[in-house]
Amino acid sequence: MRSIQNLPGVAGVLVSNEKDLVFTSNRGEKTVSIFHHGRENNLDKIRVGGFPNGLAYDPSRDNLIAANVSRPDDPNPITVSVVDARKKVLEADIIVPGRTRWTIYDAKSDRFFVNISKPSQIVAIESKDPDGIAASYDIPATGPHGLDIDSEDRKLFCACDQAALFTVDLRSGKVARMGPLTGPPDVIFYNKRLNHLYLAIGDPGVIDVYDTNKGKLVESVKTERGAHTIAYSQADNKVYAFLPETHRALVYLDE
Repeated sequence: MRSIQNLPGVAGVLVSNEKDLVFTSNRGEKTVSIFHHGRENNLDKIRVGGFPNGLAYDPSRDNLIAANVSRPDDPNPITVSVVDARKKVLEADIIVPGRTRWTIYDAKSDRFFVNISKPSQIVAIESKDPDGIAASYDIPATGPHGLDIDSEDRKLFCACDQAALFTVDLRSGKVARMGPLTGPPDVIFYNKRLNHLYLAIGDPGVIDVYDTNKGKLVESVKTERGAHTIAYSQADNKVYAFLPETHRALVYLDE
């Protein structure tokens, strides 16, 4: 339809249906962008404390967090930036122990959760008072990457580069290994209706489908080597995989 210009090194995009807002992480200039859907000409940029990657948003407080990454030779600490999306200002820069990966917001605990690649951890940040790390969970595998949540069962899903899937019980803090993966994962999504977790595996090129009730891998759907980005439509149980070699999209219907 059209292209949105002036987003240097754009690494991620997040949509808030509650506020009809779109956020982007512009790694090429250490900024995040905010604009209303369909009105990208009125785009605001806010400078953050690193090269932004993953994004999460609390619509009740208009808090946006950008999980930042750094260059290998950068002596500055790695941070998670907290942006007031209504005032369009940087509110805080929270130092974290290492390179960030995915991040999500959980309304029930009013916390953001952020995967840390090394050391292997998930850290929690309070949305109400985001002035530091409120809790952390050690993950016994290399490279926490994909992250999602079962809000009802109070459980985080953490997919690691070591080709393993873990859960974190948010009530007890207990970390448990759910099972192996076909390869190193990237994007993951949880289908709460079917209790299925979808995990994009770029090598060899599959979507692993886990039954989270049984804790078992039920299917590996072939995609294409390098296909590590997926989208998920909760309304119709469809998963979309983007295939970089053949410039196509594959649609998987879960029934």
